[in-house]
Amino acid sequence: MKDKINIAMIGLGGRGSGLMEMILNNAKDVEVAAVCDLYEDRREAAANKVEQERGKRPAAFARYEDVLAMTEVDAVVIGASWAAHIDIAVAAMEAGKYVASEVGGAYSIQECWKLVETYERTKTPIMLMENCCYGRDEMMVMNMVKQGLFGEIVHCSGGYLHDLRDEIAGGEENRHYRLQEYIHRNCENYPTHEIGPIAQVLDINRGNRMLSLVSVASKASGMQDYIKRKKGEDHPLAGTRFHQGDIVTTIIRCARGETITITLDTTLPRSYSRGFTVRGTRGMFMEDNQSVFIDGQHDEYHFDWKSQWGNAESYYEQYDHPVWKKFVNDGVKGGHGGMDWLVFEDFFESVKTGKPTPIDVYDMAVWMSISALSEDSISLGGHPVAFPDFTNGRWVTRR
Repeated sequence: MKDKINIAMIGLGGRGSGLMEMILNNAKDVEVAAVCDLYEDRREAAANKVEQERGKRPAAFARYEDVLAMTEVDAVVIGASWAAHIDIAVAAMEAGKYVASEVGGAYSIQECWKLVETYERTKTPIMLMENCCYGRDEMMVMNMVKQGLFGEIVHCSGGYLHDLRDEIAGGEENRHYRLQEYIHRNCENYPTHEIGPIAQVLDINRGNRMLSLVSVASKASGMQDYIKRKKGEDHPLAGTRFHQGDIVTTIIRCARGETITITLDTTLPRSYSRGFTVRGTRGMFMEDNQSVFIDGQHDEYHFDWKSQWGNAESYYEQYDHPVWKKFVNDGVKGGHGGMDWLVFEDFFESVKTGKPTPIDVYDMAVWMSISALSEDSISLGGHPVAFPDFTNGRWVTRR
């Protein structure tokens, strides 16, 4: 087991630089040996930050290939644009570096297979850094499911429900990749925040798998309306046609018979939510009103459920996940309510011990494949599209 590890940060925009700062502040046994970004100002700012915090200036590169040539680097953290994730991840696995990849969707099924095939050949672990799998509510619900509180699970739903109009509209000046994604593509482009926790509830790749999906997209009106109203009729994007539908709805069938509904809703005015909902034969959890309904306990509130909104908090004492009990006791740290730190804590532990990552290449491939499959389904008018079995049948016995 290693006492200290050296990492490289690849991609230093808003997310990458934020993660680096969290690591510098909280992981004293992790050294940032290199920083990498195509933009000189970003990599110089990152190098300055590391030197300021740790007293030693990291190597700074524009090319990720130069980072991967550094023998002292144990692992890479990929926070670059979505389109670059898999290419960098594959190259890093080839170089024998543990990989922490930020989330996003795949552009083709072929590149998902490339991830799997590279891992199986090199045996270099990779982890999709889906922080929502480490949310307090998500982990509590997982605990409830495993203890049978909701009975047999029948259906789950969730979404990425986040008004991103300002971020997308500012893509040119802020050098943010999301703008071009919304102009050119039409798919479920960000599925893993909701599908990660749902997949864990339903044992996907570990006794269950996703069989097929159907996706449909609404028209795309939100961005053009927003830009004209907020930026003006003469704004360069005012006449741009956005292909990304304002609402994308995807329904997934699973091998054990469960269904999943996920929703992408990012270009219309709304409040933030991930809409995490779990339905079983004996009860349910609903994120949007923070409630738990248990058969036989809450029947009298059937027509007056509003009085029970927020009751999920009362279940922490009995069902809070052990990871979160310890985390709360020790002091919550890191972004997004602490889940950013927990996902990285698990990754760093894997790097130090040489053990497999808890969210592995097969999870990464199937979760990310939803974007590519949904794009096909939408283009075919909502036709069902089959999921590949990235485990080649091992989902039956994997645990």
